[in-house]
Amino acid sequence: MRKLFVAVLAALALSSGAASAQEAWPARAVRVIVPSSPGGGTDVFGRILAQALTEQMKQTFLVDNKPGASGNIGADIVAKAEPDGYTMLVASNSSLGINPVLLKNMPFDADRDLVAVSRGVMAPMVVVATPATGWKTMKDLVAAGKANPEKFFYGSAGVGSPPYIGVRMIEEATGARFTHVPYKGVAPAYQDLLSGRLHFMYPDLATIDQHIKAGKVVALAVNQKTPLLPNVPTLAEAGIDVRAWTSFSVMMPGKTPPAIVAKLSAEIQKALRKPAVVQRLEQQALIPVHDTPQEFAAELRKEREHWGAFIRKNGITPD
Repeated sequence: MRKLFVAVLAALALSSGAASAQEAWPARAVRVIVPSSPGGGTDVFGRILAQALTEQMKQTFLVDNKPGASGNIGADIVAKAEPDGYTMLVASNSSLGINPVLLKNMPFDADRDLVAVSRGVMAPMVVVATPATGWKTMKDLVAAGKANPEKFFYGSAGVGSPPYIGVRMIEEATGARFTHVPYKGVAPAYQDLLSGRLHFMYPDLATIDQHIKAGKVVALAVNQKTPLLPNVPTLAEAGIDVRAWTSFSVMMPGKTPPAIVAKLSAEIQKALRKPAVVQRLEQQALIPVHDTPQEFAAELRKEREHWGAFIRKNGITPD
């Protein structure tokens, strides 16, 4: 009887200790893995969020860029990290919504090894071309892709990315054909776009807007209306039916305690409602999404179904 009593006390002590640890989270710096190179939309959002959480929670959230393998290198680090709340992932839907239905040999189980925290933000996408092409509208781009199939080059962060699949959708909808050049991130792709090695791209607006304003690229169409480009038509207005979008979201290791997941999600929503943070996001054309972990998980399942159907229909395979 005495042994049973001691065991019960020990269990209660452990339970109380675990609860206290969770309540105290974060007690030290949190590593924020961004699975892309610096300068891209994922990195921009990751740094805005990390700074906001650092100020709000009085604990350091430190961005660590781990690009490569269409985001899988960074995502795999988080999937295999200790589920103690001190490693989180800020990734695009390329890593979270497309890779799991595109790649046959994922280094981790996307459903088991990662847990949804917050969808974070949506990022409008824009088709941009170099001034040297002379293209002013989507009609110009499509006509060029029909008259000279595969002569014109576009870049993306790889086959498992919305900018790539978005162009493939444009090809399917119009009959135009272009040549894809994959990169390890959008930042190096931008360098080739601005130098004229690429003719066009379909990136998120967050990191290309400065080049549009500077006249280094021409905006032909957006996937949704945005006040940053009020006079640029949508793809739908240009007569092209394409459902491709970019989002930047937050995940944690799959076995992270639910209390920590819920707390981080709540803190993210609190941060994304602060006027100063909203202003910074708006300047980057990023739109906050205020959802729960459960709502984000449900949307992620729907997204994988959407991308998966297009990938299977068109026989898209990794680079």
